[in-house]
Amino acid sequence: MTLAVDTKQRILDVAERMFADHGYAGSSLRSIIGEADVNLAAIHYHFKSKEALLEAVLVRRFQPLSEERLALLDRCEQESGRKGPVLEDVLMAFFGPPMRMILSSEEGRVFGKLVGRLHSESGPFFVGIMKKHFGPLSQRFRAALGRSLPELEPDELYWRIHFAIGVMAHTLICWDRLEVLSDGLCRATDVDAALPRLVSFVSAGFRAPAPRKGRKTRSENGS
Repeated sequence: MTLAVDTKQRILDVAERMFADHGYAGSSLRSIIGEADVNLAAIHYHFKSKEALLEAVLVRRFQPLSEERLALLDRCEQESGRKGPVLEDVLMAFFGPPMRMILSSEEGRVFGKLVGRLHSESGPFFVGIMKKHFGPLSQRFRAALGRSLPELEPDELYWRIHFAIGVMAHTLICWDRLEVLSDGLCRATDVDAALPRLVSFVSAGFRAPAPRKGRKTRSENGS
């Protein structure tokens, strides 16, 4: 590994950990420089800006995950032929790679913590980064889910995808809470146990009857 590559990777590692611990807004370039033992010129040479540094941190982890997800999706679509992919197979292709990466190693859990913080801090730059790099991935999976559930209206499908991502995000971000609350009975880091349960739970939600449009709740009716 060359000195330049080694320096770049060290900056990425330190930035990832500091963004995870303190958030994007709470991590200054000065603190990252000090922890990585580099100078400001090295940051500007490799990344130009703090926002570009965050983008590089995210792409470094998400890019291989996207490639693995798409390879799994290609396989399940090829196996299903014209009848459309099986819902559980599509969900397994989407959930499996990040679950295994984030829950199976300390390095992965740091990245999971970072993604959780970014979702809670959620600024336009984060949404822009995700759309820029992972928009095509989202479109592929949305189309596959639509073929798996042709009876769902487009707006209903979007709602259910939104809820499904929320379930996954909670599992990945709050992985340590489950073990405490269950007194050690359940461990989210046991991916072989967690992943099929997640897929089973979310697939049931996707297949649930759609609410009738225009139907008011009791509170809306004043009762």
